[in-house]
Amino acid sequence: MKNEMTLIFDAVSENEAFARNAVAAFCVTLDPTVDQINDIKTAVSEAVTNCIVHAYASTQSQNDRVTINTKIDGESVHIVVSDTGVGIADIEKAMQPFYTTGADRERSGMGFTVMESFMDDLKVENNSPTGTIVSMTKTIRGADWKKKKP
Repeated sequence: MKNEMTLIFDAVSENEAFARNAVAAFCVTLDPTVDQINDIKTAVSEAVTNCIVHAYASTQSQNDRVTINTKIDGESVHIVVSDTGVGIADIEKAMQPFYTTGADRERSGMGFTVMESFMDDLKVENNSPTGTIVSMTKTIRGADWKKKKP
């Protein structure tokens, strides 16, 4: 089974819940467990929140957007969250637990750690010339979509 969707939405905090629930609903065809769907929702929330809080913190423009591309391929869901914000100067440092550029805003610096712990694979890269791309994969073991009739 293969399927794909793309969401593009304004980088405002009100859309974080929409994004996580839309991706979760799209993944339902894999018949995930409650824990698996919660893992996906949490990882998407963290990635989207990073875009909203960090990528566009200095601009706050009406043109600030977050894009989520979600693909289902077999038993795997691939989620790519991207922005065109300021980017991350040092990705390796940013991925360390408790590192934050938002300490003054009571940020814990655990976003990438949470994403990494809930997903099977996480990759973070700069989006040329600005912005960030977060790619995540989760395999839904035991998905019974194969048993369903076409």
